Formats: sequence, structure tokens, C-alpha cells
Amino acid sequence: MNVPPEKMLAMYRMMNLIRRFELRASELFRDGRFPGWIHVCVGQEASVTGACFALRPDDYICPTHRGHGQSLAKGIPPERMMAELFGKKTGTNLGRGGSMHLCDMEKGILCGVAILGDGLPMAAGAAMSAKLAGNGRVALGFFGEGASNEGIVHETMNLAALWDLPVVFFCESNQYAELSHRSAHLKVDTVAARAAGYGMPGVTVDGNDVLEVLQATSDAVGRARSGKGPTLIESVTCRLHGHYEGDPQVYRVPGDIDEWRKKDPIARLEEKLMKEGVLDAKSKETVIGEVDRTIAFAVEFAEKSPYPAPEEALELVYA
Repeated sequence: MNVPPEKMLAMYRMMNLIRRFELRASELFRDGRFPGWIHVCVGQEASVTGACFALRPDDYICPTHRGHGQSLAKGIPPERMMAELFGKKTGTNLGRGGSMHLCDMEKGILCGVAILGDGLPMAAGAAMSAKLAGNGRVALGFFGEGASNEGIVHETMNLAALWDLPVVFFCESNQYAELSHRSAHLKVDTVAARAAGYGMPGVTVDGNDVLEVLQATSDAVGRARSGKGPTLIESVTCRLHGHYEGDPQVYRVPGDIDEWRKKDPIARLEEKLMKEGVLDAKSKETVIGEVDRTIAFAVEFAEKSPYPAPEEALELVYA
């Protein structure tokens, strides 16, 4: 895939933003600064960046409980996300949703769903609305290989294929479903192999190669936008932190983190950009400096923002 240098640099910057945002969030959580739980996506930066950079600004995504990187890559302002993690009124959900329910309708980020697999019917519904409206928009639903075994996932994929909905089912296969290695709950070698059962294309990509992810997702998005229906993409990667921050990870396959660190997605893209003369030591320093200032501002913005007032607790509640 011929990707313009400026787009590769934008993806490099985004991947660094996601990595550094997650590491800072991990520190803040450890220090007791957040009222809720967080699940970070360190190691999965290429997967979410390649997926979201294949979309138009007005396309939809449905994030998962591990949705910080997915939402940043789709354009959510870092300071509003950080404020949400702090539970502040300036957050994406006015401080009421927390890490697992990030939402920004202006960016096409439908509300994150913490229940595994339950974001996919939302994506299919958004795709159905786009098809009926004839506006050419596409929905991309994130899920993991653990969620791929949920009944709602199978039902959604069956109907989406039957109705040729403009949706992309994007599986971040990060090796673990909560505290279980994929070998404990998957008989098939690839989640993508299941696509044949629904009558849609299934593709497996190296999820630590952002350009490979971008190519596969661009193909799937183009297919969906042209009225040919959904595609199932399995992006094989690995989360380098636990299921949740503070997870002792006693269940991990010995040595797997060291092996996956050798395939670090940011280092791989950086090496390519250096070889092609798109990036050098000075411009790398500039990118990292900009990212660090962005995150510092996000933390400062969140810390200075007010908490929602107690008397607002029942506002926006419907029954």
C-alpha cells in the first residue's frame, strides 16, 4: 500500500500519543487519582491506529472496555478523555461514564460498552441507519477474541451479512480473554476463519504492523461503502499490561511479554520511517515532545476541572 509520508508520520504520532497516554493513565490509576477502573491497550497501538485511519471522520466506531486507544485514534480530544477518567464534569461523558463508556458523537464514537461483544449490535444498528439514509457512512465495531465466542456476536454477524450492512467487525486478538490465554477457549486457529460461516470475507493481519492493518481495513471499508457488506478482520497483537491495572498476571505464558516486545509496533514503524528518510532523530524528538506536552496539558485540564455537582446526579437519567 502506497501511504503518503505525512500520513505515516501522523500514524506514528498517534501511536506514540496512545502509548504515552496509557502509561500516564496507568501511573495516575496506581496513585489513586481515578474513581473507577481502567484497562489499557499498551502494545496494541498499531491495531487501533491502522483501523481508525482507514475511516472517514463521519464514520462510526464502537469501542470496547479497552477503548482509550480506539477513541484517541478516532479523534477524541485527549484532555476530555483524561477528564472523564478523573470523573470531572468536562469529560466526554460529563464525568459519569468513566473509562469504559467513552463517547463523542461529533467524532462518530458511539458509547463504549463494557459487556464483551455487545458493541457489535450497536455497530450493526449504526450501519443499518447509514444504509437506509444512503449517506455512505461505515461503522467499525471493535471486539476481542474472547468476545468472539459470545452469542450476540454470532447473531450480529449473521444478520449483518444477510442484509449486506456497511460494517467492519474488527477483532483485536490480543492473546488473552480477561485471565485466560486464547488456547483455553478457542478451538480454531483464527477468528477470521469463522467468517465463512456467515458468508463474509475473513482476513487475518499482523496487528503490530500498522500499514498492514491500514491496508486490510481500507479494503474492508471500501467494500462496505460500496454496498458489498461486512468483513471480519482479525488483527493479531498482544496486550503488554494485565487485563486491568494491578493485575498480577500469574496466568501469562512464561516469556510471552519479552517475545512480543521484540515486535513492538511503534519501534517497527519508527525503523521503517528512519530507513525511508521520513523521520530522523531531530523530528522524532519533536514528535515525542509534542505528545508529552499534549498529555501534560490533558492532565492539567482534568485536575483543574470541577466535579459534577451532587444535585446534578439525576440529570440525563431516563426511565
